Amino acid sequence: MSLKHPIIAVTGSSGAGTSVAKSAFEYMFKKDGIKAGVIEGDCFHRYDRAEMDERCTEAEEKGEHLTHFGPEGNLFEDLESLFEEYGEKGTGKRRFYIHDEKEASQHGLPPGSLTPWEAIQEETDVLFYEGLHGGVVTDTVNVAQHVDLLIGVTPIINLEWMQKIHRDRSIRGYSTADATKLILDRMYDYMHYITPQFSRTDINFQRVPTIDTSNPFETDYVPTNDESFSVIHIRNQDRIDVDFRYLLEMLEGSMMSSPTTIVVPAGKKVFAMQLILTPLLRKLIAQKSA
Repeated sequence: MSLKHPIIAVTGSSGAGTSVAKSAFEYMFKKDGIKAGVIEGDCFHRYDRAEMDERCTEAEEKGEHLTHFGPEGNLFEDLESLFEEYGEKGTGKRRFYIHDEKEASQHGLPPGSLTPWEAIQEETDVLFYEGLHGGVVTDTVNVAQHVDLLIGVTPIINLEWMQKIHRDRSIRGYSTADATKLILDRMYDYMHYITPQFSRTDINFQRVPTIDTSNPFETDYVPTNDESFSVIHIRNQDRIDVDFRYLLEMLEGSMMSSPTTIVVPAGKKVFAMQLILTPLLRKLIAQKSA
């Protein structure tokens, strides 16, 4: 952690909705004139798409599973080194993972590629990470210790699987069976490297549907925000002081479910993020010049 070079990380599983939190922060950065160095977590994948497919096939032939959730598929040490360097000096390197044709046209490389490493922009006010491993801890790596504000984004598990299967079928052309197999193959890494992060976060945003999601593998429908609530748990009240009375007044339809948890209609989640996170962001920036 660093007063002069703060780091914010939004962490969550594939398809969990971390991009929504990223959009909320981009709005806050622009509104307050904050210059952020943005890191996409996929840039720390160990392999490009073609090599990952090849390595996964080799692992499966051995009865093993190589996934983007675990250390074998990622450069955890490099991610920690970036956070450590930025916290000390405000510098570091990043690259980009090319997901689709749109990004391919921007970077001049085919989908599935990794761009060369490059220095992050100079004199940034904050480093912002969005991806799978912003709070990961292993026997040899502790990324979480370097983060000044760690935010978890996660739907409940059945909804997460529904979103994952829907995305894999509609965007990647997978069958339901293929998408389900991928969930199963990732389960060990999911349990050991993804979910433990949500016990280290400062705040968790969890979407909970209000319709039947009992069998996520036999439905073509994903609940909308109008059919969901967002459960917002302020885990670290030593670091974060939230005025829940103010939030209840501002967020119509919200309620307190515990002394540290507010439940809001999911359609108001972005607004809730802005109300809660803007003061925290401004506090981090103010500490830079204190």
